Amino acid sequence: MRSAKLVPSFIFLSIALLSGCRLNNVTIKDDFKKYFDQEHTVGSFALYDNSRNQFTICNMQRDTTRFLPASTFKIVQALIALQTGRVTDDSTQIKWDGVVRPRSETNRDLSLYQAFRLSSVPHFQQLARMIGKDTMRAWMDSLQYGNKNLGTRIDSFWLDNTLKISPDEQLGLVKRLYFRQLPFRASVQDMVRRMMVQENNTIYQLAYKTGLGTGEHGESITWMVGWVEENRHVYPFVLNMATSDLAVDLPAARLRVLKSILGDIGFFKGKM
Repeated sequence: MRSAKLVPSFIFLSIALLSGCRLNNVTIKDDFKKYFDQEHTVGSFALYDNSRNQFTICNMQRDTTRFLPASTFKIVQALIALQTGRVTDDSTQIKWDGVVRPRSETNRDLSLYQAFRLSSVPHFQQLARMIGKDTMRAWMDSLQYGNKNLGTRIDSFWLDNTLKISPDEQLGLVKRLYFRQLPFRASVQDMVRRMMVQENNTIYQLAYKTGLGTGEHGESITWMVGWVEENRHVYPFVLNMATSDLAVDLPAARLRVLKSILGDIGFFKGKM
């Protein structure tokens, strides 16, 4: 691993307020910037080592800046829908609205699990309407989710830059989800956790939810929010990237960046 430096005290206050970090448990790794540069993007990355209570962060300024959550908000929507009984479990069917869209795999009724895994926006817009604004607002307040702003449209506020959340806040959310510390039933949190698992083998488990949207200035913004687990040690992480270059394939780029950074830290070898 390359050399790291401790976060300066004059910029520490903002992250301390959001994550409860201490000056001596945050390490800045801005040399990870090269991975974003290789993809013609800007971005931030943060990882929490639960066993040592240590944070590793690349690009502190961006890590504490709020952006639209895009489809990472499906984590919260699924939790609310399951907790409130809008859906019974992850096999509950969400009706297709009948509008034919370019993603043919979403042009049908989908279970909650399928809609989550396919990251189907129309189905989760329907789910938001089922939840309703008053219930959604109550949970936003309870979770202290980002700026908690729902605006006037219940089915698009997480997509149109009304609702915003920082990578730092996302990291806190996914950490609490993993350890069942959110104000939802344990069974509900376990179900959403299972829906997030992408890779699971004898060496590691990699789980995340992605998001892709357009920022206020027209730039494409993408997320990967989740955790990596090795040797029964869990490491929640959050990756945030942006570009104005239309030639960049962000879904492919974000996975390359994530795996490059995690590999640089030492993951995927069963030694963490």
